[in-house]
Amino acid sequence: MITLANPYGLWALIGIPVVIAIHFLQRKSIVLPVSTLFLLEKTQRESASGRRFDRLMNSVPLWMQLLAILILAWILAEPRYQKPRSTQRVAVVLDSSASMAVAKERMLGILAQKLPPLKGPAAALELTVFESTPGRPRLFAGDSVEKLVESLKTWTPRDGLVDPAQVIRLARSLVSREGIVVYVTDTPNGSLPFDARQLALGEAIGNVGFTGVSFSREGDTLTWRALVRNYGTEPATRSWHLESPSGRSGEKSITLEPGGLASLQAAFPTGTDKARVVLSADRFTTDDVLPLVRPAAKPLALYAATSEAFADLTKKLLRSIESIQPVNDAASSDLALISYDPLDPALPQGNAVVFVHDGTQGGAYLKGGIVAEKDPLIDGLNWQSLLVRETISLERGQRDKVILWQEQRPLIFIRDVPATATTPAARQLCFNFDLKRSNAASQPGFIVMLHRFAESIREAKVAPAADNLETNEPIRLATRSGTTEKPASPLETLSSDIGGKTLRDAKLELPLVDPLTAPLDPGFFAIKQGDETLLSASVHFGDTREADFNACGSADDLDQGAGNAVERHTMEDPWWRLAVLALVVMLLVSWRYTASSSKGQVPSSNKEPLTSNL
Repeated sequence: MITLANPYGLWALIGIPVVIAIHFLQRKSIVLPVSTLFLLEKTQRESASGRRFDRLMNSVPLWMQLLAILILAWILAEPRYQKPRSTQRVAVVLDSSASMAVAKERMLGILAQKLPPLKGPAAALELTVFESTPGRPRLFAGDSVEKLVESLKTWTPRDGLVDPAQVIRLARSLVSREGIVVYVTDTPNGSLPFDARQLALGEAIGNVGFTGVSFSREGDTLTWRALVRNYGTEPATRSWHLESPSGRSGEKSITLEPGGLASLQAAFPTGTDKARVVLSADRFTTDDVLPLVRPAAKPLALYAATSEAFADLTKKLLRSIESIQPVNDAASSDLALISYDPLDPALPQGNAVVFVHDGTQGGAYLKGGIVAEKDPLIDGLNWQSLLVRETISLERGQRDKVILWQEQRPLIFIRDVPATATTPAARQLCFNFDLKRSNAASQPGFIVMLHRFAESIREAKVAPAADNLETNEPIRLATRSGTTEKPASPLETLSSDIGGKTLRDAKLELPLVDPLTAPLDPGFFAIKQGDETLLSASVHFGDTREADFNACGSADDLDQGAGNAVERHTMEDPWWRLAVLALVVMLLVSWRYTASSSKGQVPSSNKEPLTSNL
């Protein structure tokens, strides 16, 4: 296979018609008066009317000049010959963000058209396809563009905004410095790392979709409220309806201005735990459906010791924390509010909030600066207005973590109680002061911290829950642990429709890792461990960055560096020196014959005309 490194050199072939045209032109005859008639036989028959087109005169200079032009064009075109067993490696990194779903069909056609020319002068083409999300397996590896396109027909981009730099680096290491890395996306990037080339296939389109959902409860009525956004630059009108296992509501219409938001709300259908809000479809259908489940937090049992100090606090917690229920037994509670009495210093083994109980009048207010340690329970809370009197102190262990100090006195610390053969591990939030002899109950940070602690206890509890999640959202799920003799059952996910029917027997075992993540496809799913359902959830798409197509566009720089590929996979013409020598020889031969044909011609201006005697 021959490749022309400089095809513009073929423009030299224009010299062929030029040379032929010159040889068609005849030189004007020279008048030579002679004295005898026999000299007329020696004269050359030529036109007497000046230069004009006549028949082509076959001559050695003509053929030498034509051959010289052909050789010159060949030299200027820089022919190169294919190296044996040369391979062009191409790694394609596909933008796996959800917005690429709109450009997928167009992408397949363009890849089928653009990838074969990347082979260039190489003998073989090696193709590898990656997703831009790190950690994913390769989508394709082979040498056939047709098989590559066929394999991508089942690929579905579903991720959020992803930085492709890590995968582009992996692709570059695979194809080495001589290979080609192509990043296929729908949004042009200013520059790509590791000498990657860009193929942007997007287009700015209008889109209307759901951005999120919230719930409120009034008595026994649960109300859902969803936000709908118009991402386009023109007004848009959409219709929507509510679906449930019991039926479908009528169509309603909404009109949104460019960039506008609208709120949809209705009562959650009674007698069911699942529903779905559906917008009329547009080109980006991922955010046109909003699956809903009736939210249900894990129940939290609260035990409060019979004390006047805890009466108001207990009422506040029962009123403000979701799904919390009072119980009368500390052993059966998930969280206990108790006081520490030095006359009865025994503390519970379970989760608890512990306060000091000082039967005396207490001492003076503590002095000194209040310093908070770094801890999720206390981050962002202001404790500078806290007033605490000097009271008896809790006995603090070496493993207890202090999160609030006043000078050298620990005011609040966390105690982790290890598990025993009969009791599970527990956590206790200890207040090293008497609640009655402080203003802690009136501090906003105090209630917020109790909420955070209660939610951490709820999060660690193994119990069924129902929630509405976004795609790929982390899930913190408490699971049952096993023993050496009886290992824990694996987790499995079950995808279902709105009626609860399992879809395609979709079962996927999940490792016991923390955190898990929600599925990438909107819909309904459940996570089970053994026969126990730990989570029933809906998943909706709410990534506003991927739903906005205003920045999408096209770009193509695949031709960048084509000259380097020619040099890499071909070798130069080994006969070019002989061609140059032949060119010189032909020019000399042409000059020699031209000079000899002109020899002996005498210009009329330098000679006297000869007069005939006749």
